[in-house]
Amino acid sequence: MYDPAEARRRMVENQLKPNRITDRRLLAAMGAVPRERFIPPTLRNVAYVDEDLPLGDGRFLIEPLALAKLIQAARIGPEDVALVIGDATGYAAAVVARLAGTVILLVGEAQEAAALDRLLPEVGADNLVVQVGDPRDGLPSQAPFDVILLVGAVRAVPPALLDQLAPGGRLVTVLADGRPGEVTVFERTPHGVGRRVVDDAMVPELPAFRPPPVFTL
Repeated sequence: MYDPAEARRRMVENQLKPNRITDRRLLAAMGAVPRERFIPPTLRNVAYVDEDLPLGDGRFLIEPLALAKLIQAARIGPEDVALVIGDATGYAAAVVARLAGTVILLVGEAQEAAALDRLLPEVGADNLVVQVGDPRDGLPSQAPFDVILLVGAVRAVPPALLDQLAPGGRLVTVLADGRPGEVTVFERTPHGVGRRVVDDAMVPELPAFRPPPVFTL
């Protein structure tokens, strides 16, 4: 019989630890949050496989290792205020909620927010608030943020999001502008926003961040 708790343990031991995921708080969080609760029942037997799970309509749950790379790169502290964008299921935000002081999950539709409002308290994410808005705009009214996490790949980061970083704040995403995906950290310093690549990852592109199609005659 399928045992999600055992599958979670194997995910941590066999996928994360052998691949340089060393943050103990992150390993504990991913070992505790029930990933299977965030996907349709038909997919729950494969909730912990090491691959992206397509959910339809361009939505997906990224593989555990890629998510762990993103979160570890963000260096989330217990007092941090984090904004999570592009998380179609709420799973990534629930993991971040075990690491940060306050988490805001930005979703595109009120229907998504209502469903997550019901689920998140059941998985211990009491410090997580769901807001509705355009992912590309972020939440300037709630800024600045210590961490902004884009849960998927983008070709470029909108300047509006970088403007919402607090001093020392980090925005983490996978940049994939025609090259293999790179886990990239943008950090606000006294001299502006710096950028560095910390790892590689192949994850689907976030639909909301795709550039509009160009029509030619």
